[in-house]
Amino acid sequence: MEDFSAVSSIRRRVLVVEDELINREILGAILSNDYDVDYAVNGQEAWDLIKEKGGSYYSLLLLDLLMPVLSGSELLDMLRKEPEFSALPVIVMTADRAAEVKSIRQGAMDFIAKPYDMPEVILARCERIIRLCEDSKIISSTERDPVTGLYCREYFFEYVRRMDAIRNDIARDALVLDIDHFNLINDMYGRSVGDNVLRRVADAIREVFRGLRVIAGRLEGDAFYVYCPHDEENPDRIRKVQELAGSLEGDLRVRLRAGIYPNADMSIEPEARFDRAKNACDRIRGDYISEIASYDRELHQKSVYNEKLIRDMDAAMSRGDFKVYYQPKYNITGDRPYLSSAEALVRWIHPELGMISPGVFIPLFEQNGLIQKIDNYVWNLAAAQIKIWREKYGITIPVSVNMSRIDVFDPHLELKLRQILQDNGIAEKDLMLEITESAYSDNAQKVTEVTENLRSRGFRIEMDDFGTGYSSLNMITDIPIDVLKLDMKFVRNIEKNEKSRKLVDLILGIAKCLRVPVVAEGVETASQMDILRDMGCQIIQGYYFSRPVPPEEFEELIKKEVENK
Repeated sequence: MEDFSAVSSIRRRVLVVEDELINREILGAILSNDYDVDYAVNGQEAWDLIKEKGGSYYSLLLLDLLMPVLSGSELLDMLRKEPEFSALPVIVMTADRAAEVKSIRQGAMDFIAKPYDMPEVILARCERIIRLCEDSKIISSTERDPVTGLYCREYFFEYVRRMDAIRNDIARDALVLDIDHFNLINDMYGRSVGDNVLRRVADAIREVFRGLRVIAGRLEGDAFYVYCPHDEENPDRIRKVQELAGSLEGDLRVRLRAGIYPNADMSIEPEARFDRAKNACDRIRGDYISEIASYDRELHQKSVYNEKLIRDMDAAMSRGDFKVYYQPKYNITGDRPYLSSAEALVRWIHPELGMISPGVFIPLFEQNGLIQKIDNYVWNLAAAQIKIWREKYGITIPVSVNMSRIDVFDPHLELKLRQILQDNGIAEKDLMLEITESAYSDNAQKVTEVTENLRSRGFRIEMDDFGTGYSSLNMITDIPIDVLKLDMKFVRNIEKNEKSRKLVDLILGIAKCLRVPVVAEGVETASQMDILRDMGCQIIQGYYFSRPVPPEEFEELIKKEVENK
């Protein structure tokens, strides 16, 4: 690919500042074939032209040093003191060799010796300086974050590597600072206020770490990275940044969380060092007491463990280490409870680590998006199991499967589900889709749109963990659902606690108003079941009937149901 300056049809404009007419004409003849040329007879005239046209109008300034009114040396000083014009490339023209060094120190980029008897050399030097300056401007425009002026991601880590290469004998800390609920600031106060918050944090970092050999960058929307010498005072410096950036005009208050990886391991990649600091920072997300967390041995072990789980996930699926267990749901509205459906629950039996709790790997995979693979894996196995039981026992046991937030945004969601149904010869009502209440709260409009579409195609939607999220009563009336699942926290104390019973009664009343059945989770005793039945609950799920079990054990429950019928 050719260089931009070689392929561009745009003619650059050059300003020749020379008091002698013959020299202006010589330079004009040399340059005019390749450039548009303007002329000034002294420094003052050149200064007026530059101010009139603007800092980016001229690609190059050819400047004589000895001129009346305002000398070339004086003009150089004026240009370098004005930020708008300081980047204008200048080539000085002089016969005085001693003046060359002084001019370079004043900011000139090159010099051309008088007389102008080597046109090719003059053109080559002009072309080289223009190209260098244009390349430098392009690099500068991508090097810095335009809002804060701090380094962008690629440059930040490149300069960290250079710093390490120059002085790898100095212990350093990796710091990550994150603005809590920054999206809300943008939503409530507008993007201009959000940008002002970002600038304030960046200015606070510059102020607090001034004088230290520090590299700072804004690498994500609201995350700031600082690479600095290891110092026991760094936590205090972070607190000072938090203090300086914490308040703005009016009622707006900004809270910063920070993670420190102290005395960072220089043998690992810079990105990995800051991942550790970010892990520490994320650990106190939602903790309004702690503002700074350090990456320590405990967090390191957890990170290593999590990384192993992430690395082993694909192999575990191919080996079948993920097992789908089934917990029965019983309808209790008749004379005797009967098996009405089941919930599919994934378990991970790791060949080295043993049984891994879903409470460990599911949140981990939700954080990095891998949960979609697990969901698809479970959907396929659950659908295949429905088919097996139907062929074996002559009855269809509908199975509920979890649908994560990330699944909702999958444009191929319906296509995937339809393919699974087709492959196993089952109907939409046989594979019920559970979505947690918090998913609706996070993006009610999108979830409502997706679930409405799925329901119109015949799928049944269950709202899981109802009562533990943040949905308003107004929102619930608009949510398209077929079943409410009452969280086990409400059932646990229903026998002894009057408040728990009243809350359950309230939720059952909401469900009745919505004309949808309720599944009560976590039922462990006959007394709990009786209370729920008397209150109008239709379906229960819990250890009273069975814990989640492998398919072969679940078949014993099916056999009993078939015998009873």
